[in-house]
Amino acid sequence: MYLRQQAIANLLTRFRHVRSRIFSSSGPNSLPLLQVSCKTKFSHQYGSAAGGYAWRTNQNDSRLWILLFAPASLIYGITPNPVLAEDISIESTCQNDTEGENAVGLRKIEDGSVVSNIHTSKWRVFTDSGRDYFLQGKLADAEKLFLSALQEAKEGFGEQDPHVASACNNLAELYRVKKAFDKAEPLYLEAIKILQESFGPEDIRIGVAFHNLGQFYLVQRKLEDAHTCYEIKGRVLGHGNIDYADTMYHLATVLYLQGKENDSEALFLESIRILEENGEGDSMTCIRRLRYLAQTYVKANRLTDAETVQRKILHIMESSKGWNSLDTVIAAEGLALTLQSTGILMEAQELFERCLEARKKLMPQDHIQIGANMLHIARVVMLNSNRMRKMNISEAIDELDRAKELLDNSTRIARHVLNKLIKQKGEKQNYGASGKALREGHTAFVILLQSLEILALLETNKQELQESKEEILACYEAENALLECISAYKEFGTEKPIGDSFEVKAAYLSCLKHLSSLISTGRAQQSKEATLQGLKDEIKHIEAEISSNRRRHKR
Repeated sequence: MYLRQQAIANLLTRFRHVRSRIFSSSGPNSLPLLQVSCKTKFSHQYGSAAGGYAWRTNQNDSRLWILLFAPASLIYGITPNPVLAEDISIESTCQNDTEGENAVGLRKIEDGSVVSNIHTSKWRVFTDSGRDYFLQGKLADAEKLFLSALQEAKEGFGEQDPHVASACNNLAELYRVKKAFDKAEPLYLEAIKILQESFGPEDIRIGVAFHNLGQFYLVQRKLEDAHTCYEIKGRVLGHGNIDYADTMYHLATVLYLQGKENDSEALFLESIRILEENGEGDSMTCIRRLRYLAQTYVKANRLTDAETVQRKILHIMESSKGWNSLDTVIAAEGLALTLQSTGILMEAQELFERCLEARKKLMPQDHIQIGANMLHIARVVMLNSNRMRKMNISEAIDELDRAKELLDNSTRIARHVLNKLIKQKGEKQNYGASGKALREGHTAFVILLQSLEILALLETNKQELQESKEEILACYEAENALLECISAYKEFGTEKPIGDSFEVKAAYLSCLKHLSSLISTGRAQQSKEATLQGLKDEIKHIEAEISSNRRRHKR
């Protein structure tokens, strides 16, 4: 109890230094919160991909319940989605939760009536309007209304009323989205201070408020502060509470980012165990945590552990959704990639081929995911060919021919997606291509460059297996594939943002080094398109760009 109060006090001391600066600027236009009628039955709800969630529990008295929604943690990051308060009934929150929306309750006094005056009415109007502007991306207008709502909440409910805490949360979320972190932090802390004074340090609302603050710190990679917030939330909830699994997951994420992998693994596993013991082992919440755990194992090169978790995920997806679901396909593909890395090539190829078959039924034939799937299969087929070359050269060449067909198709699909994107950008100059189209274009660009380089490797391998009379032809085929890779980069690499990413530049750099190596060893000839010195200069240039991007991302 003492340690928890001390931790809260330490965090709140930051607020005291900036309180006057932030709140003295609050004019007559302040921030309102949305209201919710308070009923007796509450439960914990997980939201959609936006990551919303709410705290609810059984409560029979008529005091105010504040339901705060926080963005869920993503793989190696946090979603930027806002966490605002909303005026809805408890029974309607199940639907609204799935859209990542948020709720705050009005205070009911002992006779069951609701505090109401001119200021609380303005508070409601300003909150509703501010939220609408916020969701439209009109942050300047939303900020004015949220500031007004905050002032009206203070005048209508009182300076230390929980409605003011919720108003602070709304304004803090706006500043977080604007990356005005210095303005957001004291508002989060003020909300916690008010809630602590209203309900005491043991109240569940304190835990939720610290979750919000922990997410805020995690976005900025202030890992020690985030760690403290999640620990406080966990102690408030109690380790026997199923909702503690959520806290453990977020704390595990922080520990992992701090490099404390053993500690984070224990919390990941405990979070998953609690969900499974409470009948949520097949839920998407549990699946997402299993995926995260598997990815941490892959990153640590613990491939056997990753395989075990991925097999579990695939079993759950096959049982619950079958192969007519992309979720199952993605689970199978993750397992296949791990099996490929561990040399279990036959099972990996079977899984990749089943994924391709499923995707062809679920997607258009020129979808970039189909091209990516073909690239995966081609890689495995080439590895199989390498194993066969000592036993049966003819079969090894047949495998390479099959891989070439797959690579030709993946290249064709990737070019189709890129050309379609360029055409869309030309037709919509004033608006640009959609975010989804840009993501697909980026993926297509990487697949195109990788497919062409692997095609060059394939031709080199084939040269080694065939008679010497075909040696010159094979070298030319490899050289031509790499020159096509360079040409593709020049054609599409200037298209932003798809040409700016680390993945694209890394794939291009690999092609450059591959061609430089062929020329240096006499297996390819210099040409106007690619001289050895020109390649060396370009390699240095791309390496410098990659290094610069890495330094920028670390800041």
